[in-house]
Amino acid sequence: MEITEDLVRDLLRDQYPDLADLELREVIGGWGNQMWRLGDQLAVRMPRQPGAALLQEVEYRWLPTLADRLPLPVPRPVRRGAPSERFPNHWLITQWVPGEPADREFITADESGTTLAAFLRALHQPAPDGVPASYRTGPLQLSHIDHFSESIAPGDDVREIWADAVAAPAWDGAPVVVHTDLHPANIVVADGRLAGVIDFEDLGSGDPAIDISAAWVLLPDGAAKRFFEAYPVDDATFRRARGHAAIKAMFVLAMAVNGERGLRGGKPTWRAAGELALERVVGRSTR
Repeated sequence: MEITEDLVRDLLRDQYPDLADLELREVIGGWGNQMWRLGDQLAVRMPRQPGAALLQEVEYRWLPTLADRLPLPVPRPVRRGAPSERFPNHWLITQWVPGEPADREFITADESGTTLAAFLRALHQPAPDGVPASYRTGPLQLSHIDHFSESIAPGDDVREIWADAVAAPAWDGAPVVVHTDLHPANIVVADGRLAGVIDFEDLGSGDPAIDISAAWVLLPDGAAKRFFEAYPVDDATFRRARGHAAIKAMFVLAMAVNGERGLRGGKPTWRAAGELALERVVGRSTR
C-alpha cells in the first residue's frame, strides 16, 4: 500500500501527539517496511508488504532485551502504533541509528573485524524460549544456488564453495540468536567504521554461520583475519559460513542487476558492494 507523509503524520497525531510536530523525512530503501526519520533521534517503520507486520512483532518483542547486551547501536523500539481505520497494521517507532548504509559508504577501518566479532559474540547467545527458529539457518541444499540463474549466473568457483558448505557437518550446538540478514544495506558506517546494525525483522534462532558470513560480505581486505582471531570457529562452521557468504554476495549482485534493469525492488547502487564481496569470498579463504 502507498504510505505517504500525510498518512504517517496523521497516525502520529492520533496516537502519539507529543511526537507529531517533529520533522518527518522519508528514508529511501527497504522491502517489507517503509521508514521515515522522525526528528533527529527516532524513526517510524511502516510495514508495506504482506507478512512485514508479523515480522515486526518479533523485533518489537526481542530487540529491546537484546539491545542491552550488544556493543553497537541498534534500532531499539520505543513505541508501537496500533492498527486503525487509516492503517490496518501495527507499526513501530524506533531509535535512529546514525550513519550511512554500507552499500553507500564502505567499511574501511582496520579494527572493523574485531568490532564485528564482538557484536556477533554478544548476539550469538543461546536463544531464549520464544525466539522463532529461522528458516534461513536450516539444512543447506545444493538447489539453493540455482535461484540466481534468472538474474545472474553463479560461476564454477561459487558453486564449488556452496557444494563444500552443503557437504559440511550441520550445526549441532544449541540454537543461538541470529540476525540472519547482514548485507550491506543493513549495516551502518560512520567515517569508515562499523557504527551500527539495523533491520532485525528476520531475527531468529539457529546456526551462527549465517551471520559469520558477514566476515566476507562486509569487511575490507585484511579485516576478516582479525574477525576469526576474535571469533574462532570450527572447520564445519567456517565452511558453512563461507557458503552463506557466496550466496549473499550473489544476492547483492542480483539486486544490483535487477536495479540496473529497472525492475521493482532492484538496488542499482549495490553493484560495487556485491562485486567486492564476491571477490573476497572467491579469492581467498581468509584463514
